[in-house]
Amino acid sequence: MLFQPPLPTEYASLTDDEMCAAITERKQTLGSRAVILGHHYQKHDVIQFADFTGDSLKLAQIGAKQHGVEYIVFCGVHFMAESADILTDDDVKVILPDQSAGCSMADMADIDQVEEAWEFIVYRCGVAPIPITYVNSSAAIKAFCGANGGACCTSSNARAILEWAFRRGDKVLFLPDQHLGRNTAYAMGIPLEAMTVYDPALPTGGLTREQVRNFRVFLWKGHCSVHQLFTTQQCDEIRRNDPDCKILVHPECSWEVVQKADLAGSTEFIIKTVREAPAGSKWAIGTETHLVDRLLRTYPEKSVRLLAGIQCLCTTMYRIDLRHLLWTLDELVAGRIVNQIKVDPDTSGLAVVALERMLANVTATPVAIK
Repeated sequence: MLFQPPLPTEYASLTDDEMCAAITERKQTLGSRAVILGHHYQKHDVIQFADFTGDSLKLAQIGAKQHGVEYIVFCGVHFMAESADILTDDDVKVILPDQSAGCSMADMADIDQVEEAWEFIVYRCGVAPIPITYVNSSAAIKAFCGANGGACCTSSNARAILEWAFRRGDKVLFLPDQHLGRNTAYAMGIPLEAMTVYDPALPTGGLTREQVRNFRVFLWKGHCSVHQLFTTQQCDEIRRNDPDCKILVHPECSWEVVQKADLAGSTEFIIKTVREAPAGSKWAIGTETHLVDRLLRTYPEKSVRLLAGIQCLCTTMYRIDLRHLLWTLDELVAGRIVNQIKVDPDTSGLAVVALERMLANVTATPVAIK
């Protein structure tokens, strides 16, 4: 995670109304020179200024189409801004309002550890899996997959990418989120017994050569700190207290939670499902708090609640706030570029291969994992 220096002191005294008015003015001043992208997990006061909103896949697609703009201000986290820089023209500058907005899941797959795992699995065990990385990963991991015949995926197209991979080989290394990998592979008919977890904290990932040769799917020991907060006990409580309520969860939740749910799918799938549901329907949703709150506000004729009884907040996404967004735009208006996210050409050249394979395997309509 990169360090974000404190903002100039004058920003501390501004009220929300003052900041909103100033951001609106700066956007008007910059006009078509700047585009603001906002992830669905972003806070309400920030995402209101986004020109485009979406999940990781949708924002990657939108970012790739931004031609002729000077700046993309990415209200998301670091790996998303990296992907935008990789996919956009060289003259587009990608900016992250707060450089400390990282992703704990992405940090769980270090490139040195992944290369060590590859050395063991491929060269010592004689097994050649197709490496697939969730888009929630560093540019270095994406480049590794691009260099070794693999691809990126998002929760929207994880199944399509795994099907793509299994047409090219009989084994897959899926990183860094073990839950998305397990849930997707299981939905494809691959039994749990054919999957194993590679733990980078253990020598050889905790696996023997014989085990490596027997398993089909190697799941990196990583997870989302938000989605692991949802439990089977919460599902059971919903079933007991409100049996008419449907449980809808993100596939970053554990396998046990997904099996208890009625439906599981990407952020865009969750939004689509609630949008198209009949008035009066009831939904308990297992995903980040801000998205659930936004669905509740958008569809008041439906009953929408968070699956957990606690606040499930993406704390790193939360670092992007009105003050950092205003500061970023102030600097751009003044002709100064701050917090530019730039991936080096060698890494970018390999990572774009993995990202383009991801974008080539996208269905028009978000589909369920379950």
